[in-house]
Amino acid sequence: MRYFFTGKIEKKDNLFCIRIPFNVWEVCKQRDVIQGDLILDNKHIDCELLPEEKGNYKIHLKDEDVAHIDVTQPHKILLHIGSSLIKMDQNSPYSFDNPIRRIDHIDIITQPEDGLCGQTCVAMLAGVTIAEVISVMDCREWQATMGRVISALNYYGIDHSDVIMYTEGEEATLPKCCIMMEKMGRYCHYLIHFDDQFYDSNLGILNEYDMSKLLGYLEVKVN
Repeated sequence: MRYFFTGKIEKKDNLFCIRIPFNVWEVCKQRDVIQGDLILDNKHIDCELLPEEKGNYKIHLKDEDVAHIDVTQPHKILLHIGSSLIKMDQNSPYSFDNPIRRIDHIDIITQPEDGLCGQTCVAMLAGVTIAEVISVMDCREWQATMGRVISALNYYGIDHSDVIMYTEGEEATLPKCCIMMEKMGRYCHYLIHFDDQFYDSNLGILNEYDMSKLLGYLEVKVN
């Protein structure tokens, strides 16, 4: 997967680094030092992601990596981390060419208890029950990270972008269909945007949304 965000380059102890705006343990299912690569001002850079605490990571860069840019300004960054998803689609009867359904509408589903918003989003997109999604994802309340959600989309053959867009409260134009991530304490709340409406497993169907609460989104490809 790839991750698009705006980052500020910091210098500490003669090292340049960029804070990653998501919990790497939850999204990527990797720990310790992680190898990655990124595009920074049209330059491809191999890099290391070094852990700080509880899934928070920083990208460490060399002097030559930042010699061509103004380190005092924020920059658009496209980060790639390989092999970062849980595989749950090996025995799936579906594929991107043969999805469980063509998404032309969304039926709202209310989560039966807190902590199942990720599973509920997958259920709404796939047109199945929350119970089935819980079985496929093999996770219960408060366990549906974006990595697990994406793997579940793959299982059901629901095509999606390979880039998670992190907006961090900035204004953004959403695609026709996407899974939205809203920061909620140490967790994320997930909801769906489809055709200018917002499908929230707690609040129902909304016609408006406060974009300042949006952490980021993943586009779901629909016709």
